[in-house]
Amino acid sequence: MIMLLPALIWAVLFAYLPMAGLYMAFVNYQPSLGNFWSSLFHSEFVGMYWFDYFFNNGDFYIIMRNTLASTLLTLLVSFPAPIIIAIALNEIKNAMFKKTMQTVSYLPHFISWVIAANIVVTVLSSDGIVNKLLQLLHLTDKSILFLQEGKYFWWIVAFGNTWKEMGYSSIIYLAAISSINLELYEAAKVDGAGRFKQIIYVTLPHLKPTIVILLILSLGGVLNAGFDQHYLLGNGLNQEYSDVLSTYSFRYGLQNSMFSYASAVGLFSSVVAFILVVIVNFSSKKLNNQSLF
Repeated sequence: MIMLLPALIWAVLFAYLPMAGLYMAFVNYQPSLGNFWSSLFHSEFVGMYWFDYFFNNGDFYIIMRNTLASTLLTLLVSFPAPIIIAIALNEIKNAMFKKTMQTVSYLPHFISWVIAANIVVTVLSSDGIVNKLLQLLHLTDKSILFLQEGKYFWWIVAFGNTWKEMGYSSIIYLAAISSINLELYEAAKVDGAGRFKQIIYVTLPHLKPTIVILLILSLGGVLNAGFDQHYLLGNGLNQEYSDVLSTYSFRYGLQNSMFSYASAVGLFSSVVAFILVVIVNFSSKKLNNQSLF
């Protein structure tokens, strides 16, 4: 309990105490030279005005469309990737080659999005490897300006997130696979199951609880499309597709000094995410009683 105390103090100071600032979403906060808390609690109370302003202006539809499209597409692409990698790594029998592939797949996770975004921009530039490959295969006659056309942006973010995190995320699945009783594989071999059928009838069913739990956790962040990648890969030409809740609140809160409005947008995102977690958590109880495969 004593060892847990520093973590509890950290959580109170940096996770719970700042929640008092959510009051800013219900007032017309104007920063002054005085004390922050005094300025906050003496600001004009406006109730749900900022929420109403967000729902009824022309930005709401675009921001929600971009956030949901980017998040769900990323989930669709990135969620099965670490499962596939974990199974593939588990099938590698050469220990040295397996460790090498694991290390290579983990590396992008430890690269900041500042560096990762520059790699993505370089790869997708007009003279980058992607355009050269497309021209070599005669799929296009001229270079495609991927980051200047909004219709490509959601896919770029989805595959960028997948490339960066799939190796590190596979660690959990590898740990789950390592706990499977090897006698089950031996029994499957005796019954005539090849390596592919062993994956289908032994590995995947034992991964089911892990898959369900991680899917629930992923759905909880459905409105968290990621600030770094959208801010770094977005520009004026693709802003109609790259602007999500996090970048939108950042722009209005810090760049335009509309602190109360940005707080309302952030609070809306958090409340919806909490409701989704509760719904998915209850629905998962039925899912756990059914076979996925």
